[in-house]
Amino acid sequence: MVMDVNRRTVLRLSRYRKALQRFSELGFVKVFSDNLGEAVGVTSAQVRKDFSLFGISGNKRGGYQIDSLLETLQRILGKGRVQKVIVAGAGNIGRALIHYPTFEKEGIQIAAAFDIDPAKMHRKERIPVLSLDEMPRFIEENGIEIGIIAVPEIAAQEVCDRMVRSGIRGILNFAPIRLRCGDENVVINPVNLQIELENVIYFVHALGKNQDTAPVNDKIKVNHL
Repeated sequence: MVMDVNRRTVLRLSRYRKALQRFSELGFVKVFSDNLGEAVGVTSAQVRKDFSLFGISGNKRGGYQIDSLLETLQRILGKGRVQKVIVAGAGNIGRALIHYPTFEKEGIQIAAAFDIDPAKMHRKERIPVLSLDEMPRFIEENGIEIGIIAVPEIAAQEVCDRMVRSGIRGILNFAPIRLRCGDENVVINPVNLQIELENVIYFVHALGKNQDTAPVNDKIKVNHL
C-alpha cells in the first residue's frame, strides 16, 4: 500500500478532509466526487482514483456520506490520536512553529524544542526549549516519532543523524539542504521556502509576459494539482 501512495496523493487526502469539514459545517450530509474535485482543484476521476487506493468507494447516485468519509480519512492521516512532535531549532522558524495555534486543533502537539543557544532555552514554558544535547534522551523517554528540523544548514545533517539514532521515523526539514539517511524506513520531507518563493516569482513573471504578448485566446493556463 505504501509503495502505491506518493506524496501528492497524501496532500490531496488532506485537502479532501479540509473540504469535507467545510461541507459538514455548511450542513451537508452527502457529497459527490465532482463536488470534492471542484473544492480542491482536481477532476472527479482523480478523487475516485485516490480513494480507490485505500478501498474507499462511493455510490454513483448517493455519493459519499460525509461523516463516514471524514472518519476514514482521519484514520488514514493518523488523526485518531495526538501526534507528539519535537522541533530542533528555536530561531524565527522554530518559534513560529512552536506557537502555531492550528497544530493543537489538528491533534499535533509540539512536545518540546531544542537549541544550542542558552539564551533561547526556557525549561518552564508550556512548550519547553531545552538544550540540543537533551534531545536524544527526550525522544527516547517520550516515544517521539516525528521531528522538525529548523536549524542552520551547517548543523542540519548532524541533527538529522541524532534524531534517527534516537528513534525518529519522520522528519520535516526546513533547512536548505538535502539530508542523507541510510534508513529507508525514515521519511524526510523538505520544505525549502526560498525555492517555493522563487517558483512563484517565476510564474508570476511568466504570466505577466504572456499577457503582454499573447493573443487573448492563447493565455497560460495554471492547473491545480
